[in-house]
Amino acid sequence: MKFYVPAAFGLEAVVKRQLNKLGYSDCPAFNGRVAVEGGWADMARINMFIRSGERVLAEVGSFTATTFDELFGGFYAIPWENYLTAHSKILMDGKSVKSTLGAIKACGSVAKKAIIRRVIDKKRLAIHNLDESGARTIVGFSIYNNLVSVTIDTSGDGLHKRGYRSLAYTAPLKETLAAALIDMSYYFPDKVFADIFCGSGTLPIEAAIKSLNIAPGKNRRFDYMDWKFIPASVYADALQEANVCQTLNTPVEIYASDINPEAVSIAKYHAKRAGVEGKITFKTMDMRKFSSSVSRGVIISNPPYGERLENTEDVKALYKDLGLLYKSLPDWNMYILSGYDGFERCFGKRADRVKKLYNANIECGYYSYLSSKPEK
Repeated sequence: MKFYVPAAFGLEAVVKRQLNKLGYSDCPAFNGRVAVEGGWADMARINMFIRSGERVLAEVGSFTATTFDELFGGFYAIPWENYLTAHSKILMDGKSVKSTLGAIKACGSVAKKAIIRRVIDKKRLAIHNLDESGARTIVGFSIYNNLVSVTIDTSGDGLHKRGYRSLAYTAPLKETLAAALIDMSYYFPDKVFADIFCGSGTLPIEAAIKSLNIAPGKNRRFDYMDWKFIPASVYADALQEANVCQTLNTPVEIYASDINPEAVSIAKYHAKRAGVEGKITFKTMDMRKFSSSVSRGVIISNPPYGERLENTEDVKALYKDLGLLYKSLPDWNMYILSGYDGFERCFGKRADRVKKLYNANIECGYYSYLSSKPEK
């Protein structure tokens, strides 16, 4: 089968590298998705281990359609009786780009009618509609240049929902984005990691999860687990692999601090839920007081910007002091995610590289400040 792993803007290459590390070499990326071929066991592994993909979609059919009749016929031709029961709860999710059929709500209604009609006909059910009281199946359709790609969402809830972040805090960073920021840095378990604006703890927790080889999907459920046509063994095998691969005794130095004591308290709680309690040193502290006797380390942070501070002058002062902190740590790498246009000017130094990303629909730059290479 062919599976698609959607990725947030700018993260396609990160997701592709993560799939390569899992053993999938042929992973073309297009239209914000990374494609990979395999069976249901591969689907379960990707759901369990992918760190920055948004979900795992299984393609169940594709066809060309420029009219609602062609759309109905294309959906009806897909063997839905292999995937759905008389009680399946069907949710539609669609998009259309550069295509004749652009009314998404109408397309979804036609598609769902075709799906239900096919299930009733092939299963020879003496009913007019499904009661939809059973397991959820999210059916997706993507129409691009009149080519319709139809998928079922094996993940269900987005893969950023690891299961550990349960308490709300201002402007949280999605777990999938946090994992990508770490993967785009030069952080490795043998280095010191610090987040000096830790908020609810997502970045340091994701750093610990990566360093200890903890599968990000280990403590959550997936929609495919409720589908009768998926062997229960595929989840059991993926979970067993996750338990075997984790290295909880790996020594790590991870520091997380925030000026807000409530944030630090929430971060500690989330770290406990994530299974990395004791691996992260938390402290309530202004970032200006951060210092380290360690010669080399990595700072990755998502500091406040724009709407998260009262005025522009606060932003400028904060970033100026952040630049001074960087100068005091000449052998450290610093990576900052910010949505403030004048970040580099306030920081006092041009970044070695800048990556355009989006955080909660806010256009941001991911600014990398790199130290000199260590001597051999």
